[in-house]
Amino acid sequence: MPRRCRAVEPSNSIIAVYPQTCGPPVKFFLDNWFLFAAALVSGGLLVWPLLSKGTGGSSKVTPAEAVRLINREKAVLIDVSEPAEYAAGHASGSRSVPLAQIEASNELPKNKALPLVVVCPTGTRAARAVAALKKAGFENAQALAGGLAAWREANLPVEKTA
Repeated sequence: MPRRCRAVEPSNSIIAVYPQTCGPPVKFFLDNWFLFAAALVSGGLLVWPLLSKGTGGSSKVTPAEAVRLINREKAVLIDVSEPAEYAAGHASGSRSVPLAQIEASNELPKNKALPLVVVCPTGTRAARAVAALKKAGFENAQALAGGLAAWREANLPVEKTA
């Protein structure tokens, strides 16, 4: 049984003051749990983008953003597909640097400040390549979200090598 606080009766009031339970505000929390849940969910949604970028997750760009980077900031397209995949179809103007050779390739630009847009067929290898490139000092490396499939969906030029 909860402890009761002593109620002080006002001397000239018709409203009676009833005793309240003493202790932590557990009843308030239980009565308003949905407000606390909504606050936690909205706070989590606000913090999520900061956490996903800060955990080393590679940044991704859409095909439209990649074209903007290429046109305005002289970004270099790097295709990390295997040679057979690259020959079957690649983004126009991209350089072939297979993922296994990414660290020792001569195809990478000498200027490490240039933005790099890394492409692969689906976008999964590109994310691993971006991590390796950032480790090598290319801080402006970004993966193409959706890979070559997204590039094709955006009706951007694709070349085939004989």
